Formats: sequence, structure tokens, C-alpha cells
Amino acid sequence: MEIKSKIIDAVKNSVETLINEEIFKSSGELPEIKLEVPPKKEFGDFSTNFAMQAAKVFHTSPKKIAEEIKNKISADFIEKIEIAGAGFMNFYLKSDVIYQKLKNIYDDCENFGQLPAKNNQMIQIEYVSANPTGLLHVGHGRGAAAGSAIVNILRAAGYNVESEYYINDAGNQMENLAKSVNARYLELLGQEVEFPEDGYHAVDIIDTTKKIIAEHGDKFLNFPEDERLKILMDLAYADKLAELKKDLSNFKVNFDVWFSERTLHPEKIQDAIKILKDNGTIYEKDGALWLNSTKYGDDKDRVVVRENGVPTYLAADIAYHKNKFDRNFGTMINIWGADHHGYICRVKAAMSALGFDADKLKILLLQMVSLYRGGELVKMSKRTGESITLRELMEEVGTDAARYFFLMRSIDSQLDFDLDLAKKQSSENPVYYIQYAHARICSIFRQTEENGLKLDGEIKFNLMNSNAEIDLINKIFEYPEEIEKAAVNFAPQTIAKYAYDLAAQFHGFYRDCRILGVDEELAKARLALIKITAHTIKHALNLLGVSAPTSM
Repeated sequence: MEIKSKIIDAVKNSVETLINEEIFKSSGELPEIKLEVPPKKEFGDFSTNFAMQAAKVFHTSPKKIAEEIKNKISADFIEKIEIAGAGFMNFYLKSDVIYQKLKNIYDDCENFGQLPAKNNQMIQIEYVSANPTGLLHVGHGRGAAAGSAIVNILRAAGYNVESEYYINDAGNQMENLAKSVNARYLELLGQEVEFPEDGYHAVDIIDTTKKIIAEHGDKFLNFPEDERLKILMDLAYADKLAELKKDLSNFKVNFDVWFSERTLHPEKIQDAIKILKDNGTIYEKDGALWLNSTKYGDDKDRVVVRENGVPTYLAADIAYHKNKFDRNFGTMINIWGADHHGYICRVKAAMSALGFDADKLKILLLQMVSLYRGGELVKMSKRTGESITLRELMEEVGTDAARYFFLMRSIDSQLDFDLDLAKKQSSENPVYYIQYAHARICSIFRQTEENGLKLDGEIKFNLMNSNAEIDLINKIFEYPEEIEKAAVNFAPQTIAKYAYDLAAQFHGFYRDCRILGVDEELAKARLALIKITAHTIKHALNLLGVSAPTSM
């Protein structure tokens, strides 16, 4: 059992004893016992404000509660407990407990950061899911970084996770892709053509068309238009999907499942609509079919099938989410752009109407990204005059910086991305600062190897007792809890911050604690400590999809 769990159990048992002995009388539900690591070592290894939180329930002063709990605690791993301020309880662990825990981590270092498996049902995470009609933009990039990091974190926390990309490869957007490529095809082959009003104008459409011409020439030129449109749509779709997968792969994003919307048309959509019609959740009005989503809190009912018999996007989404529930996931997480906020109610309404537990579907909303260069907002690509693509961002700042900057802030907050800062090779750049810590440790190992210092024999961890050493040790101890916290809250920014704080702790250790030129046993203990530190930094960066270089 982890030390924190032992302390919490000790406090809990003490409280239960005090209640049983009627020293305290409870008038309500007791607060959860939470432990924090104090900001300074002199305040102990852990602290809790439980006594302050419980004062209203016990109708007793926090200090009195804290003193009574302290007097009832008997634990051989606690050196002392001090009451501070208005009723904080500060716990000081016996030193051998800390060093034994550090030794346990060192002995199984390669597995540190992998939490025990949870016996839960599979969690499905669906993210990005951009239309395969153009290149990914920076907004997609933020979603890709967040989704893949959340997948990594949940797996590290012991959950079973399956990632999925929903390919929007049916409907108007595919028809518009075909019309756009057709227009460029005719144009590039010397034909006069009027570009479709609702077509895609981006430069990448021309690039796709040029590839088609390079492979097939003008052989589609004299085909009937309907046949040419179908052929060009299939060719363009294949190219766009391949480019999309290429960019995601370069961005360290891979999916377990690629789900095609085409597989839902028409049978799966018709099946879902029939169920909803039969139970009265879909009704007919003015020749169209409507979802009675106001019954579930929506501001108005929504069209599912238009008057002309063509299903709306909502119809496909209902069928798709029914398919997810039919696959029996324990939890389904969708990462959507913030502009889809109003869509949540209608999809959940349909799932409830289909008889599913809509609470199993969790929607994480992704706020916008604003790029800044030289303090000025950057809206358009210099190269194309269009929105800046993820590919261009990776080319400018690199994959590591792009991913870390996307993950520094909670996804539900607006992100101002400083392009200049992301490219700086200095401690001002947080990702550089973290990577430099890892590279510095690797450099130390190269130096110690050259000097004949090896990590063999017994490691005397108890030789480390300075503030810089203990602070670094305690920061390492926090890592499993940070992973659990990030997993439960779907919060990769928790790991981004932890990696930065751990790097800062190491840089302080490096400043204050020499390895070469000190007693050999102390040097080995410190070397073992930074080995764990390097592993932890690398593990945290891997969760974020960021590399841990060995030299910089």
C-alpha cells in the first residue's frame, strides 16, 4: 500500500475510534480525507486540512479535532505529527520509509509510472474526426494532441482504452470534394470551367488533382460527368485520407479503429430511425422527420430526415453513437470543438430515447487556438493565404513543441500559442527546459561512465538528506498520483505541469548536489536518484507524445 493511503487509513481509523468512543458526534457526512505535499519540507512530508473541513460536522474547533485525531494515531512509519495554523495536520515520515520507497522504485524503475490494471470495461475515445476533404489545421492539431495524450495517460493509469477516428466520408462534403477536384481537373487540362460556389478552394485541392493527372493523365476527360465525378471523388478521397493519416502519424497520433461513415448508409441509419419512430421520439411534420429533443432539454426539435428524404448529419450521428453503445463500451469519450456545444443535448437525447444510458457518453469540448508571432495574431498562412495547417506548424516549431504547447493548458480554455517562444532554445521555452533536464542527466551518466563510476552493489539512499535531494525524491513520489489525477479528469495539462515541475526540481538538485568529486557511496546514491528522475521525465514526456532527447 502507498504511504499516502496508509496515512489516510490511519486518520480514518482514528476518526472512527473517536466517534465510537463518543468523543465526537457526527451531524452529517464527513468530508473526504485528502493529503497534499506541503510547499516546504519544514511543513512535513504530507499535510491535511481534514480537521478544518470536519469542524462543521463535529461542531468542534479544528485544532481540537486535529489534536484528538493525532493522539489516536499509532503508526510505525510516522516520525511525528504537528498541528499548524488553524488546524492543519502535518505528517513527518520516518526517513527509512522514504528511502525504502525510493529503493523500491529504483529496483523496478522501468515500470514506474505504469499503474495497476483496472478491471473496468473498455473506454473508447473518439477524436479529431475531421472531414477527409483537406489538410488538418491547428485546431485539429490541438484535438489530436489532447486525444492521443488522454489515451496514453488512461493506459498508464491501468485502463483499457480503444481510440477511434470517425471518417466523415459520406454526404455533401464528399460531393463538394468531387466537384472541386473535377473543376481543377478540367482547368489543369486546359478546359474552361466555372468553379463550384460551394467547392473547396484551398491549394491542397490543386495538389491532389495534380497527383491524379500525374498518374492517370487526361483519360477521364471524355467520360460522362457523373462517371468522372465518381471516379475523381474516390481518387481524391483516397489521397486526402492518406495525407491526413500521414500528418497524424508525423504528429505521433495513431488510431486503433478508423470508422467509415459510409458503413452507416443507409441500413444502420434506417434501423435507428425506425426504433425512434416506433417509440414516438421521431415524428413527421411538413414532410420531414423530427427528433423530439426538446423532451430532453434541447431548445428545439431537430430535423433528422429532410423533406426530400435525405438524412441530416444528425441522423448519421445517431446511428454512429448507437453503434458505439452496441459495441458495449463502459465509457465513450468524444472530443469536439466548442462550436459543437449545442449538439451534445440532441445526441444524448437520441441515445436516451434508444434506451441507452446517455451518461456513459462524455463530451470534452475543445476551445480555439490563436497563433502569435512577434506579438501579433497570425491568421493566415504566408504560403497559401489559407488557414495555417498542422503540417505547417510542425515544420515551423517542430512536433515536440507543438504537442507540448497544445497540452500546457486545459482543453476547455482558450490557448494563445506563442510561435516565437516555441522555437526558443532556452529555459524560457518550457518543452526545451524539460528536455534539457533529461539530456543533462544523460550527459552526467556519460561523464560518470568515463570516470569509472558505476551503479553496482548496494545503493545507500539514506546518505541523501539535503533539502534539494529530499525535494527531488518527494516530487518523484508524486508521479503515480499525478497520472491517476490526469486520467480521472481527462487532463493532460496535469502531466505537462508535473514534467515541468520535476525538471525544475532536478535543475535545483543539479545546482546544489555534485555527483563527481564527492564520496563514492553518496555519488552512487545521487546517480541512482537521477536515473529514476530521467526515467520519470521520459515517461511523462512519452505520455504527452513528446520525445526525451539524450543530448541537446
